[in-house]
Amino acid sequence: MTPSTYRRHEITGGHVLAIMLLFFGAIIAINIAFSIVAVRSFPGEDERRSYLQGLRYNDTLEQRAAEAALGWRALVDLSPRGAEAQLRVRLADRSGAPVDGLAIEGTLRRPATTRDDRPVVFTALGGGVYAADVGAIAAGGWTLQGVATLGGERFTFERRMTWTPPR
Repeated sequence: MTPSTYRRHEITGGHVLAIMLLFFGAIIAINIAFSIVAVRSFPGEDERRSYLQGLRYNDTLEQRAAEAALGWRALVDLSPRGAEAQLRVRLADRSGAPVDGLAIEGTLRRPATTRDDRPVVFTALGGGVYAADVGAIAAGGWTLQGVATLGGERFTFERRMTWTPPR
């Protein structure tokens, strides 16, 4: 082949414009895709209707003061039961005496996502101890948000735990 058979390619303004548009178009498309995935995986709101909860924050403070006056304490344990997990809550009053006759329910949550959240209802075992089987759960950090009620009294508690499945 002789040099005359090769066509000389020059970069023109149209080529530069097309390259720039393709480059920035790809960047924008990737950013949009990442934003969509991020919002779908965690919308940013930990509690539903958080704005309305903020408006009623004085009610929350009154509830917490009433709970503090009760003097109840909750000790939470996440332990293996076969291949699955069991939550145990021991509720005691100010003097350390067990609190029996409670109805306890709550939510076992993952700190980073709401996908694995599961409701839990506890059964009284006696001596202020309540248990709930939560089934097979993934290893890692978990948070229990619980509510114990007895008559008109209400006590809320939250505990963070780490679960390591048995081998």
